[in-house]
Amino acid sequence: MEIRIEKTQNPKEKPQDESKLGFGHIFTDHMFVMEYDTGKGWHDARVVPYGNIELSPAAMVLHYGQEIFEGLKAYRTADGSIQFFRPVENFKRMNISAERLVIPEIPVEDALQALHTVVEVDKDWVPHTDGASLYIRPFIFAADPFLGVRPGDKYYFMIIMSPSGAYYSTGLEPVSIYVETKYVRAVRGGMGFTKTGGNYAASLHSQDDAHKLNYSQVLWLDGIEQKYIEEVGSMNIMFVIDGEVVTPQLQGSVLSGITRKSVLELCKKWGIKATERRISIQEVADAYDAGKLDEVFGTGTAAVVSPVGHLRWGDKVMEIGNNKIGQLTQRLYDTMTGMQYGKLPDDMGWIEKL
Repeated sequence: MEIRIEKTQNPKEKPQDESKLGFGHIFTDHMFVMEYDTGKGWHDARVVPYGNIELSPAAMVLHYGQEIFEGLKAYRTADGSIQFFRPVENFKRMNISAERLVIPEIPVEDALQALHTVVEVDKDWVPHTDGASLYIRPFIFAADPFLGVRPGDKYYFMIIMSPSGAYYSTGLEPVSIYVETKYVRAVRGGMGFTKTGGNYAASLHSQDDAHKLNYSQVLWLDGIEQKYIEEVGSMNIMFVIDGEVVTPQLQGSVLSGITRKSVLELCKKWGIKATERRISIQEVADAYDAGKLDEVFGTGTAAVVSPVGHLRWGDKVMEIGNNKIGQLTQRLYDTMTGMQYGKLPDDMGWIEKL
């Protein structure tokens, strides 16, 4: 794939204090753009200065939500080199989302080329501070100026990037999670397994409710019986019950997280029993009452591994592990971040160098 590069004539000042990067509000100098037209396919791949885009008020994405996205990171190692963590998995998943939303797929090798090219152009934006990274957001949306419900004929594939600090401002401290019992996020047969904006829009009301109760995240239950655990708003969820790692199985309503997959593969390598199955919130509560709920943690690209210190289900508040990070959670976090930042050898074949 040929990619045209147009560099900015007005580079922005880079953040001086990387300890105050926050998450997702500072953007680099450039972005990747490629267009799709029915009958022509994907074309005009380019890296251009970061800036606003022009859309018709009738653009289909604004009215019918035909869009998908991904999230991954670039990490700077101690020797100054830059690397990615399992980017192939991100673009494979992007195509799974694309198929469900009737969006033209992009060959994984082309998406990887786009990723490497735009990061190479903006490589000076990759933070040098340990724990910080360059968050990368690929996305595709329908742009036809047409008020009718059908798949689009015109799409844009873009990649924007944001130097970011830790996802949680408190760092790797246990988070508190509120179990939603009124609303649901997704149902089997819907779009829960895709990474599309509608799934996140559906979570906002509950997220706001949780924040008002001083809980940082929402744990979703299944959309039929509201009995079985699915996932957290921005993470998959795992429970360590009597030494066994248990996580909800993928049935079409849960996102197939890349960090989730990596945790399961590490557990298998380490000889730790890890099971994907249906697990009810009542089973978790019973394990807690029996003193067998050893650890709870979330997994996701942004947070990597996030320990859960409190879980609230109705009037029942469960404090897990004395509100301290568990031994396995810490080991998983140290191992994956160690690989990502080049502090540990990559014996899983997960790292891709820029």
